[in-house]
Amino acid sequence: MTPRLSLLLAATLALAACGRGPGKPDKGAAAPPALLVAPEDLHTIGRNAVASGPAVTGSVQPEKRADLRAEVAGIVLQVVRENGDVVRRGDLLVRLDDTSIRDALASAESANRAATQAFEQAERQLQRLTTLRGSGMASAQQMEDAEVRRNNAQSEVEASRTRAVQARQQLQRTEVRAPFDGIVSDRKVSAGDTAQIGKELLKVIDPASMRFEGLISADHVGTVKAGQAVSFRVSGYGEQEFVGKVRRVSPSANPTTRQIEVLVDFTGPKQPQLAGLYAEGRIETASSASLTIAASAVVRDGDRASAWRVVDGKLERVTIDLGPRDPRSGDFVIASGLSEGDRVIRYPTALLKDGQRAEPKSAAPAPTRAPAAPAPPPPAKG
Repeated sequence: MTPRLSLLLAATLALAACGRGPGKPDKGAAAPPALLVAPEDLHTIGRNAVASGPAVTGSVQPEKRADLRAEVAGIVLQVVRENGDVVRRGDLLVRLDDTSIRDALASAESANRAATQAFEQAERQLQRLTTLRGSGMASAQQMEDAEVRRNNAQSEVEASRTRAVQARQQLQRTEVRAPFDGIVSDRKVSAGDTAQIGKELLKVIDPASMRFEGLISADHVGTVKAGQAVSFRVSGYGEQEFVGKVRRVSPSANPTTRQIEVLVDFTGPKQPQLAGLYAEGRIETASSASLTIAASAVVRDGDRASAWRVVDGKLERVTIDLGPRDPRSGDFVIASGLSEGDRVIRYPTALLKDGQRAEPKSAAPAPTRAPAAPAPPPPAKG
């Protein structure tokens, strides 16, 4: 049972013991019943370090992400992986039709073989003429023509080899593979689609490289620096607090909103695994020691705030002025109304009364054993 429920139950039972419910008015016939409080029901006012700084809003995005696009034109034959699938570097993701590229590769390789044979023949012819030239049986013009044919054949070999290499590279590009270990986050095509050069096929992200990409007002850019702590919450994770550290502040402002981009690395043990979630928090540019009170101990009545203080064994309702809220702990700064060392009810209820006695809750007594039954008398003799 939580401290708040135990405190409420104790107050309700005490009212019931006096013969009136919590909703019945007090006719002044009897004083309010004593409130039993345990140590965990009290919050001691003290000085704590309170962080302050500019607000930051943005989204959680992976630092390592790749938008895979078609590098050759073709029909999508197969999409191997779906959204959310874990992939390893080099895994096949999408296969495109490679029929025309295979034909081009075969033609280039055939042309390269023919060019190689022509070069070898021209080289042999040049060597024969060189031998004949030494014995005076070949003219200088014949030697020059043979050398030109050899050089042209050599150039054709290099060109045909380049065309074959290009065709082989085009063939490899019909198979789109994962560039790193990660997760498929956004599939854009299906089997049968026509993929033109530059068409987006799918996205791969690394969930271990998540970071907070936030924006701050240009008014606070002078106070934000790399290395400062950041506390924020992420949409979809409720009240869970995430912590990070400023890695870099953009040197330029957005031309439309005039806001500055801030990159924040996660430093806590946990981080979101989904990209694109909205996040908001505060950059801790300064810290000061101030009196604070737990948010659960504050009683709101319109614009007024109060707390139930325990003084000399009695409850006293005290009006307090609140300052800003600490983004890390959620506690409020006390501007006035309470002093250091004051004890207040941590979970106040509507049943509390001003001047009501507050007594410490004693431990439950140990159960007592029932007395043993007397032994039967001994049977009479004779």
